[in-house]
Amino acid sequence: MSIENIKEQNKAYWNRRAATYSDVNKEELEGIQHNKWSAFLDDEIQKVYSGVKKKEEIKILDVGAGPGFISIVFSELGYSVTAADLSEDMLAEAKKNAGSRAEKICFRKEDATDLSFEDESFDVVFSRNLTWNLPDPQKAYSEWLRVLKKNGCLLVFDANWYAYLRDEEKKKEYENDRQNVAEQGLGDYNLGENFDVMEEIAENLPLTGVERPSWDRVILERLGASNVNMTEDIGSVVYSEKEKINYASTPLFMIKAVK
Repeated sequence: MSIENIKEQNKAYWNRRAATYSDVNKEELEGIQHNKWSAFLDDEIQKVYSGVKKKEEIKILDVGAGPGFISIVFSELGYSVTAADLSEDMLAEAKKNAGSRAEKICFRKEDATDLSFEDESFDVVFSRNLTWNLPDPQKAYSEWLRVLKKNGCLLVFDANWYAYLRDEEKKKEYENDRQNVAEQGLGDYNLGENFDVMEEIAENLPLTGVERPSWDRVILERLGASNVNMTEDIGSVVYSEKEKINYASTPLFMIKAVK
C-alpha cells in the first residue's frame, strides 16, 4: 500500500474517531494525568531553557495534537503553543476542549511528514502516540528536526502499539491486559467501534513489530540529533492507575533529543 493511501486511511479513521478520542482527552484533563503531565513536561523543558528564555518566548510545536490535551497543558504552563494535526475533526475537538484558552493556541492542519513551517521555527517539538501511526516515520523525524531550532529539544512519547499483530507472546500479554481491565471493572481503551479498522491499517505500517525505542535512537542519530536519551517506561510517571492496567503490555517510552 502506498504512503498516500495510508495517510488517507489514517485521516479518515481519526476523523471518525475524533469524538470518542476526545472523551479520552477530557478524562485526562479531569484526572490525575493533568497534573502529572504538567509537572513532568514543565520540568523537562525547564532543564533546557531555565534562565535562558521566559516561558512565553519558548515556542512549542505539538505534532499530532489530536483533541488537544498536551497543547492545553503547555498553554496553561505559559508556553507559546502550536497544535498541529492532519485531522480537521481532531482540531475541532481540540478547540472545544481548550475553551477560552483556544485563543492562546495556534491550531494548524499539518502533515507530520511534510510540515509547512520554516526551518528552525520552534524551541521544542513534542509528539505523543504518533510515530507508530506514520507511513514514513523517518521522514517525519527529519521534518521535526528541520523545524527545530539549533540546540532545541525534541520530546517523543510512544509505545510498541500493535506489536501483538507480529508476536504471539505479545498477543497473549495484550489479551491478558484486556482480561485484567474487565476483571477490575475499568473502561477498556483498546475496545470500541472501528478498532478493527486500525488493526488493518497497522498491518501496513512500517513500525508495527519493530523494536522501539532502539529504532528511534538509530534514526535520530543518523539524522544528526545529539544527546538522544530514552526512558523505557515513562508511563509509570505520567499514567493513571487505569492507564497502567490498560497498557501494561505496551509501556509508554520517552525519547529526548537535542538538535
